[in-house]
Amino acid sequence: MKKVLFASLVLSLALPLAGCHGSKGLKAFTVPDEFDSGKQYEITFWAKNDTNKTQVDIYEKAIADFEALYPNINVNVRMYSDYGRIYNDVITNISTGTAPNVCITYPDHIATYMTGTNVVVPLDDLFTDPEFGFGGSELKFDGPRYNEVTAKFLEECNLNGKHYAVPYVRSTEALYMNKDMIESMGYKIPNEITWDFVWEVSEAAMAKDAEGNFIANGQKVMIPFIYKSTDNMMIQMLKQLDAGYCTPEGEILIFNDETKDILKTVAEHAGNRAFSTFKISSYPGNFLNAGQCIFAIDSTAGATWMGALAPHSDIAEDQFVDFEIMVTKIPQFDPAHPQMISQGPSLCIFNKEDPGEVLASWLFVQFMLTNEVQLSYAETEGYIPVTDKAINSPEYRDYLNRGGEDTDTYYQVKIDATKVLLDNIENTFTAPPFNGSTSLRNAAGELIEGAAKGARRGQTVDDAFIESLYSDTTALYRLNRNIVNTTKEKENGAGLPATSVFLLCSILAVWLVIGVVYLKDLIKKNKS
Repeated sequence: MKKVLFASLVLSLALPLAGCHGSKGLKAFTVPDEFDSGKQYEITFWAKNDTNKTQVDIYEKAIADFEALYPNINVNVRMYSDYGRIYNDVITNISTGTAPNVCITYPDHIATYMTGTNVVVPLDDLFTDPEFGFGGSELKFDGPRYNEVTAKFLEECNLNGKHYAVPYVRSTEALYMNKDMIESMGYKIPNEITWDFVWEVSEAAMAKDAEGNFIANGQKVMIPFIYKSTDNMMIQMLKQLDAGYCTPEGEILIFNDETKDILKTVAEHAGNRAFSTFKISSYPGNFLNAGQCIFAIDSTAGATWMGALAPHSDIAEDQFVDFEIMVTKIPQFDPAHPQMISQGPSLCIFNKEDPGEVLASWLFVQFMLTNEVQLSYAETEGYIPVTDKAINSPEYRDYLNRGGEDTDTYYQVKIDATKVLLDNIENTFTAPPFNGSTSLRNAAGELIEGAAKGARRGQTVDDAFIESLYSDTTALYRLNRNIVNTTKEKENGAGLPATSVFLLCSILAVWLVIGVVYLKDLIKKNKS
């Protein structure tokens, strides 16, 4: 009996240790009283570039300039070409305690990183620190003050009432149109583009002549409407319709009647080959530039791939057609109340044992918001700066006014796309970030893709098809599990992490075993 009790007690004490192995956690970060300029710090920065050498050069120059100001801080940059790879590598490194100091990321990714204890540093105390915060007295550079960071973009970094990141650059999605082809078909382009207009023109463009050529372009190939990111397509359509997507707490609302209507519309036009997606047909800009597409929806950050003079297009020179391109907001259901997604990376800081190392990381993050870095990066693509200080600077206004001077820095389409966002900052939104929101975003795109592919195969996309698609998508992205977890957390109100609940239940189970063994032994003694 003593051996059983001893073994059970050891097991109950060991379980919490086993549950914490590899993720023992760190103390919550507090801003140190001073920064030790005599101590050497090595910080890692995981960055993303759009396979653009200019962006790499901007990162390297920013790091060199920062290290010149702070010789005791050495920044090691690691370049990625895909946000998904950064996300996966961060998750892997969190589990081993080797996460980077600073990383380019998105709020829904941060929500997953935060499932660990004190992994991501809340930045509010750093924001307002009089010496090292925004506009702090001890900074060695001219960074933005707190009220000079664009409020709309800073709010996007607020998770559960605290800021866990700062915005870096921002973009949105834009509609790139072949103006010449639309007008040649007899249509007048309205001031505000609606979904109905895009669908109508797209269907009309499928007409062919006796030789089997499309009348609109005289070619054998025509895909009138191509959408790059179908997850954004679904999210924005639901937002425009004021329909359910999810709650800030993570309750999933996407499987609703409005979603069904969207999928049936997508299926109708995909079945007629008037609509397609990047995953089905490839990059929309390539078809647009070859005169084989009328409406291409892609990020404003992809503007340099769009147009007859696009500097970054992937097609051969002899495939280009000469046409006038128009750039405007994505189509709307209600033009009087436009809704468009805000996207673009933010910068988060990971906690470390040495608060001085975290402070060194914060100094570097602030430096990335200086005008020189912000303006240099914004000019590479259709991004905009994230500080009012940079947006309102004479240098940036001069840049915007020089559209068309060349097909590189002042490429007109890029500047037009930039202005789409600048003119609509207050009309942008972001989907709520939570642990699992990345899966929900992927599921939103999968619904569009599934309906489009089904229609192209000749399947009837009716209620039964959509219910089956719902079920398959729910299983693929484990959405049921997310709903159940969210519901349980709301009911018990405790908000305990799943690991903690498991450990407590395990300890309770051990003591129940001890009680059963004790009672059996007691009964046996009484019988004797």
